[in-house]
Amino acid sequence: MTTTSGGARAHRLYTVVVFVLLASLDNVAIGLVPPLYGPIADSLDVPQRMVGLVTAVTFLVSAVAAVGWAYVGDRTNRKPLLMAGTLLWAAGTAGSAFSPGYPAFLLAQLVAAVGLGAVGSVGFSVVTDLISPRRRGLVMSFWGLSQGVGTLAGTLVGGILGAADWRRPFLLLSLVGLAATAAYLFTYDVRRGQSEPELAGALAHGAEYDYRISRSDLPRILDRRTNRWLVLQGLTAQAAFGSLVWLPVLFTERAEDQGYSAATAIVVGSVFATLFQLGGVFSIIGGLVGDALQRRTPRGRALVASVGILAAVPLYVVLFFVPIRIDVPDGAGAGAVTVAVLASVVTEPTVGLSLLTAVLALALTSANSPNWFALIADVNPPEHRGTVYSLGNLVNGVGRAAGNGLVGVAFHALRGAFPPPLNFAVGLAAFQLFFIPTGIMYWLASRTSPRDIADVHTLLHTRAERL
Repeated sequence: MTTTSGGARAHRLYTVVVFVLLASLDNVAIGLVPPLYGPIADSLDVPQRMVGLVTAVTFLVSAVAAVGWAYVGDRTNRKPLLMAGTLLWAAGTAGSAFSPGYPAFLLAQLVAAVGLGAVGSVGFSVVTDLISPRRRGLVMSFWGLSQGVGTLAGTLVGGILGAADWRRPFLLLSLVGLAATAAYLFTYDVRRGQSEPELAGALAHGAEYDYRISRSDLPRILDRRTNRWLVLQGLTAQAAFGSLVWLPVLFTERAEDQGYSAATAIVVGSVFATLFQLGGVFSIIGGLVGDALQRRTPRGRALVASVGILAAVPLYVVLFFVPIRIDVPDGAGAGAVTVAVLASVVTEPTVGLSLLTAVLALALTSANSPNWFALIADVNPPEHRGTVYSLGNLVNGVGRAAGNGLVGVAFHALRGAFPPPLNFAVGLAAFQLFFIPTGIMYWLASRTSPRDIADVHTLLHTRAERL
């Protein structure tokens, strides 16, 4: 393709890569705080649950802000919005590092959360306009995988780089955010609808897809039954996923229970939590399977997500209760502790079994992400996708904030009956039951999606004739 028809192939690839990397960076920012709950709480002189509350609130604020960013993005030029959002979260992250007390830390995190809302919602709209329907599951798996990798990177960087000084990873990430803003300058403005086969002929002859969202479209968006299930499933799914940000704390508590110092335990918890979330890389397989099955039946993507979510529940429950023997040098540097943890995967059978269980569980649930992204694009016209994504993300944020916040309350309530670290294991296992209604809602979406997909195809054909 030439630049006049939407950018040369290399330029298109660069644009996709930039947006995928940026989707990971906003999750690095989200994953940075949980491994450092203890040090931040001690430094700011507040209970650890108050720092956990910051994470819960930022989830919600970011999701609410995303709705506004997405609606404006569905009406105007999207590149300036993405640059502004990235600068905002970089400023908030830097402010977190320089916070002298809890109120300032909370305010800085809220500023970062507002900026983060732009990256996911507006970026999603751009990426769906770059990718054809036949490959949406695959590319959306990279989009979702980048977010998972970002969370893992945040957990790892926070735990290792922040073990001695919790402020350092925030400073590093703010500098990366500035570099990301510069990377935006070299992406091109993607044309709305350019990936849709129904519009290809008209756009190739110089027509412009000038349809934009309006307030009158909102009732029609909610009238699409598949949209309802795709949005509502996030409430229960993210309650479960939100609880998993406490995974580093579970393994930190296990390490301390075995007699390790707090600094060593933080590194152990961060590395174990990172290892146990590696199954997320299999979202690529979930996307490929969703693409393949979707070509056979319009129910395909939703069925893949439903089966994956439901099959993972028993594996998660087992994961939290498998005992792990930790054998690392107490008081050693972060590098030596990390090497010892990695070696234990081979030398300690319980660690190897736990890792296998975790990889299988994450592999199954990771089928959710790419197929959710692709379904939103399949059942909505181009000018609605960013807004629908943001509405889903808003409900996701509510669910994730609830899961993240309430599981902390559950840990405290369970402490009387189950001493640490068992209270963390019981609480986390209970919250994975929220995946059951999620799987059911995906099955219901598989029943409504064929009609909604057909309606979008008909609509785009009609509009192409008018361009």
